[in-house]
Amino acid sequence: MRLFSNALAALSCLRLASTSQLEQAVLGLPTEPPSKPVTIAIIGAGAAGSSTAYHLAKYAFESHIPINITIFERRPYVGGRSTTVNAYDDPALPVELGASIFVKINKILVDAVDEFDLSTKAFQGKSNVPGADLAVWDGEEIKITQNGGWWDFAKLWWRYGRAPLQTIKLMKSTVGKFLQMYESPVFPFESLTQVAQDVGLLEVTAATGEQYMRENGITGLFGREIVQASTRVNYAQNLDYIHGLEAMVCMATEGAMAVEGGNWRIFDQMVKASHATALLETEVTDITRQKSGQYSLTFKPEASAVESQSFDAVVLATPYQFSNLSSLRLDDSHPTPDKIPYVELHVTLFTSPHLLSPKFFNLPADKPAPKVILTTLPIGESGKSGPAGVGNAGFWSISLLRPVTNPETSVPEYLYKIFSPSPANATFLADLLGIEHLPGNDEDGLSKRDVSWLLRKVWDSYPYEYPRVTFEDAKLAERLWYTGGMDSFISTMETNALMGKNVAKLIADNFAGWDGEAVLETAQKNAAVKDDL
Repeated sequence: MRLFSNALAALSCLRLASTSQLEQAVLGLPTEPPSKPVTIAIIGAGAAGSSTAYHLAKYAFESHIPINITIFERRPYVGGRSTTVNAYDDPALPVELGASIFVKINKILVDAVDEFDLSTKAFQGKSNVPGADLAVWDGEEIKITQNGGWWDFAKLWWRYGRAPLQTIKLMKSTVGKFLQMYESPVFPFESLTQVAQDVGLLEVTAATGEQYMRENGITGLFGREIVQASTRVNYAQNLDYIHGLEAMVCMATEGAMAVEGGNWRIFDQMVKASHATALLETEVTDITRQKSGQYSLTFKPEASAVESQSFDAVVLATPYQFSNLSSLRLDDSHPTPDKIPYVELHVTLFTSPHLLSPKFFNLPADKPAPKVILTTLPIGESGKSGPAGVGNAGFWSISLLRPVTNPETSVPEYLYKIFSPSPANATFLADLLGIEHLPGNDEDGLSKRDVSWLLRKVWDSYPYEYPRVTFEDAKLAERLWYTGGMDSFISTMETNALMGKNVAKLIADNFAGWDGEAVLETAQKNAAVKDDL
């Protein structure tokens, strides 16, 4: 979820090529003799991988390049960290487990939603549920509440002075620099570090969020209570540690939306529109550069024997450190991507007939608890990094997502999501709901009457976005491409989709004027000459 959506004016979006055009991309030009298609392997079917496939098909069509794309994905689904689960195990009640929303300035996602005619839902207050729409809690007291009305602006002005307006102005300036990365002359780019320098963002990623705001004259409670609450819910990091660019991205919240049925549907449609061959539950275990210049991929489908296949180019569209490709050997001019620390995020989804307990948040018994609780640190508690950064609050956020009806009992209930650095155990949930906890009632120590459905997920959700001034290149070696550098720059669905589009353009430019038979014949002759020497 994002915080305070009055932040940014609408920007115009570029239209992508129509799906009907993309359907022709793999067919080549009917008026010319067919050439041997360029074969591309994409490892990973998340936002970056699916965007690479989609935009590569588009660029190949525009450049008259016959192309054949194969996507390898070790999971059984498309979407990567954008995935849904079913409340009560009922397919009619999907809920986002990971990436929940995108916003109006996310050009690629918004254009794709329009292109594929996907239905979206805006995030609005749950007026039929008591309690403020949103609050910031420091582990001791509620610092501020929001309900989306004009009174909220008055409260912000009274408590924080000009800081909200200053932050909005700074955010707009920062995001404006980032949006230059979508267009010529800096797009496409091989070096993320260089393009960040060119658009003026290295000085932003070099500073912490707190430093960047202070350098721009913004100090006081607004950063600690509002901006930090947003960096904690979005990235599980405090303002003293997260870099300034990611902190500003957290404040670009206008027009928050989600695709009905799950945001993964965007990436699923991208894969389908690209006409790529998608091999799910198939893990790539080795990449070897051949004398011909092609790459041989060794891979294992879930229920089959190990196989291998050669490709003209490969895109690694997943973080290198999670790819199981430690044997990959690169030359000195293209170092292996750094291993960077990722947040181990505990996600707890559950349903209950109970609202959140006012007592848990030190509120009077007759005052309903807010529906969404973001957290910050109390005055006097210094920010820390890692799981310890959660501080006195003990969790990053708690959200009442929506009212639901239990399909087994027909009882009205509420669907909740918790982000935390450690498991939300039965005692915590009982205190949160204001119910008695009698260990031994069931395997989780909670009665089905109180918590009717529960799902826990632990995963490496995003990197620790520490300040830095270098980022991984998009090119690992000749015709071996990488999208993972974007994660430590800005980790969102949109930015990973942008890196996928960027790599797609680099590949299309690289293969412009492609004559597959001639290229392969030349490579084989060169290899034979080397063998004779």
